[in-house]
Amino acid sequence: MKQVLATVISNNEAMPGVYLTWLESPHIASMAEPGQFVMVCCGKDTLLRRPFSIHQVNGDKTSIALLFQVVGQGTNWLAQRKPGNRIDLLGPLGNGYSINPASRNLLLVGGGIGVAPLPFLAHIAMERNCSITMLLGASTATQLCPNHLLPSTVNCITVTDDGTTGKKGFITDLLPEYIDWADQIFACGPNPMYRAMAKMPELKGKPVQISLEVRMGCGFGLCYGCTVKTKTGLKQVCKDGPLFELDEILWDEFVDV
Repeated sequence: MKQVLATVISNNEAMPGVYLTWLESPHIASMAEPGQFVMVCCGKDTLLRRPFSIHQVNGDKTSIALLFQVVGQGTNWLAQRKPGNRIDLLGPLGNGYSINPASRNLLLVGGGIGVAPLPFLAHIAMERNCSITMLLGASTATQLCPNHLLPSTVNCITVTDDGTTGKKGFITDLLPEYIDWADQIFACGPNPMYRAMAKMPELKGKPVQISLEVRMGCGFGLCYGCTVKTKTGLKQVCKDGPLFELDEILWDEFVDV
């Protein structure tokens, strides 16, 4: 973990209200693993840094990309940055996804903007000659991640709540079709999606790694603001996570904040 000043390379609206920001930061890019995140200082008017998943790392490991939705003051500030602007980052933080060396078939599940860290994971998995299927869900077609941001060799299946693209329904409706095929499942999405997955009998005993979405204060374990209850005691999402096994979380006691 290191505090760095990263230079904005590009900053574009990838889909309505969602921005893709490329930042030059050789230190973070060279150390980053899929599933890790950075804490961003979003201007002088925001008291706390904001956490952002690392969406991609470029080929020579000098730059990282952030894919984020504008939802408040901090993300609105970041969306307005221009090439050449300098941004204060802290990272890489947290633990990354863990691919079992014996795994060959990987199922990636992305709900909404939760797709953010999955292209980075898919790239690493392809380097290990894994077969990858990615399930992408969103409320409507305009909220699905554009194809050019996804690995071209990955088998992508889409589902939308309103049926405007792909199958109509929820991403959890598609899961049972691919569970037996997958050696491991990796998911990133809203907490209601995880709650639904935790209730699925088909996933009992299956290795499912999820990236928890909670509010963070410091990002590295000092403030205890992101503490969650697990089967092995209290854990901090920023320090012990953000990756957890799905069945590790005590969902009946999990509080969305």
